[in-house]
This record gives sequence, structure tokens and C-alpha cells, in this order.
Amino acid sequence: MDVFSVNTQATVRVGLSVTTAEPLLTGGRLDGLGVYSRALLEHLPHAGVDVLPLSFAPHGDARKLQLGRALPLSFPLATLGDLILPSSVHLSTRVALGKGAAPIDIFHATDYRIVRMDCPVVATLHDALPISHPEWASPKMRKLKNWLQAKAARKAQHVITGSHYSIRELVEYFGVDEKKISVVHHGVAAHWFDQPSAEERDITLGLHGLREGYFLFVGTLQPRKNVERLLEAYLALPPVLRSARQLVIVGQAGWRSEELVKRIKDAQQRGENVIWLDKLTDDRQLRHLYAGAGAFIFPSLHEGFGLPLVEAFASGVPVACSNTTSLPEVANGAAVEFDPLSVGDITAAMTTLARDDAVRARCIAAGHRRALELTWDEAARRTVAVYHEVLKK
Repeated sequence: MDVFSVNTQATVRVGLSVTTAEPLLTGGRLDGLGVYSRALLEHLPHAGVDVLPLSFAPHGDARKLQLGRALPLSFPLATLGDLILPSSVHLSTRVALGKGAAPIDIFHATDYRIVRMDCPVVATLHDALPISHPEWASPKMRKLKNWLQAKAARKAQHVITGSHYSIRELVEYFGVDEKKISVVHHGVAAHWFDQPSAEERDITLGLHGLREGYFLFVGTLQPRKNVERLLEAYLALPPVLRSARQLVIVGQAGWRSEELVKRIKDAQQRGENVIWLDKLTDDRQLRHLYAGAGAFIFPSLHEGFGLPLVEAFASGVPVACSNTTSLPEVANGAAVEFDPLSVGDITAAMTTLARDDAVRARCIAAGHRRALELTWDEAARRTVAVYHEVLKK
């Protein structure tokens, strides 16, 4: 059977890249790409496709994979083959599936690891940040990653991205044909809507020295997350408000975070109510932290989507967020928006959510409605619709 043709009566077989979610390759700590890949792995089967998890494993590690099978070549070797071999030569997915296995109908790459394959390829590209804003991206292997993403954009038969904002970036910086791009908003898992018991929540809060009602931020400490201004905005609040509400920052120290870490520790030494949880990896505890928050503050300067926003909505927490890039699209009016470059604006938004009960109630209700629109089940259904469109061509 020609792998480019599909029997419409048969279930579509999807080779899903799970490289970013494979425990052997990630050490068990998922970033945004890993969360996305894992969510598709869990939800795509319910949307009516057969999912075959595949990874670009390092040489020698193929037999140790936990989520699926290894593609026949590591990504560096497959990329090298792309460069030196004729364009008619493709990476065979049949080798990974084993002798006698039915071929896959389509391959979905959930990150930049894309090479020519013996079936159509759909690629999810989240943004063009390293090119559009190089000052916010680590210089380590930046040129190589930029080249790989641009190559991926050209090789894929179709591109999925998480927001309409990201379309503009992919067209401008990667030269992707806008007709080849579909927007599929990311989602939130169903368990985020299940409020933990007060006892469970309080145990977690007590473990970390937290008092219910704090301002919460979740994300890696790196320049584009704008946590420096969040800290400044918190310290500009009236003393009575700072005394009543802690600032809780959840996230690992990332690239160029040394000065921010120093400022956080200086504030703590001065007795400010600033808590930094840099080693939290338990998803259940994270849900408890959302549930105990009085407000979620997301001052990011650039997001292709902004998943923590939707997690806060589903958790029943009022949200204040930046009015830039994809965030107004994702919030869709359910959050108090502010200029992320203005410390005064951030302080005003924090004060509003702390003191205005009517605004808080409106944000909680609107956030819950918005989260119900942005589930992984819905994302999976829309993703499958893209597969079918690609396979019709």
C-alpha cells in the first residue's frame, strides 16, 4: 500500500513524536513541549486515531525507551542524511515499527526534530522566539536550533501552532506559507477542574510555609518571563497588603536568572513575604498551590500560548496577565490585563485582584468558562481534523 494514500474506512495511524516527553531523555521533568507531547499521546486515541509513539533516541538507548519505539536513526544522523542524500531518500518509519507492521499514515513532530519521512509530516511549531527576540533566548546552540526550526517549517506538509499570534511570527521569521498553518489552541487536563480537598491543599501549603491567598507565579526564571518586574511590583504594594499576602514564585532558575535569584534572596533576607519554590516537580502539589492562591499573576513578555494561564482558570483562581503576544487571545477577556513593561501597571492589577471582590468574582467565573473551551480533548479533536485535511491532499 502506498503510505501517501489512506483507506477512508480505516483508522488513521499516527506516528507521534514523544522525544520531548520520554523519561529516558528528559529525566522525568517535562517542559512545555513535553507537556504538549504527553497530552497528545493521552488524548489523540479518544479522538479516533491510532497513535504510535516514536522517539529520536540517542545511539545505544533505543531499547530503554519507556513511551514507545525508537526511530531507526538518531536525530543528528537523520539530519546528516537529509543534507547529503538525494531528496528522494526518506527516513523509513517501517523500520521502527518492525517487520510486517502496517505503515503509519502521517507523522506528527511536536518539536523541531523533523527530517524527510516516508509519509506526510505535520509539525507543531510554537513560536519563532530565538529569531524574533534573540535577547530572550540562550545563545547556546541558538544558530543551530534556528536553522533546524526553519528547516522543519519547510519540510513539513502542514504546521500547527498554538495561537493566531504565532502565525505572524512563523510567516515572518520562518517563511511558512500561511495557508499551511492551522491554529490549535493547547488545553488543560480534566484533573485541573477537580478542586483538591481543603485538607490536601493545607498539607501542601503547610509543607512550604504558605498561607492561603498569596499571589502566585509559575514558570521558569528567564528574561522573557519578566519576573524581575513582578517582584518589583509586589515590593511596591502597601506594607499591609504585602504582610497579608505572600508572593510565591514556582519555577527553576533558567538562563540569565542570576541577578533575579539574588534579588529574590535579598528580599527574603529583608523579611519580605517572598517564597521561591525552585524544586517543585510534583504535579499534584502544583495543583494544590494553584488552589491556595488568591490571584495568579503572569507578566510574561512573550508567549506562544501560555499554558499556566489556563491551569489557573481551571483551578478557580482570578488571573492578571500581560496584554502582549498570545496572552489576550488565550485569556479572551477572562483576566485583568496590564502592560508588562510597567511596574506600576502590574502593581495596580495585583491590588485590584486583592481588594476588589466584584472583579475577582467576574474573573473566576469567566476564567472557568474559558478553561472549559480549552481542553486537551478539544485540542486532540482539532489536531485530528488537521491530519484528515493533510491526507486528503
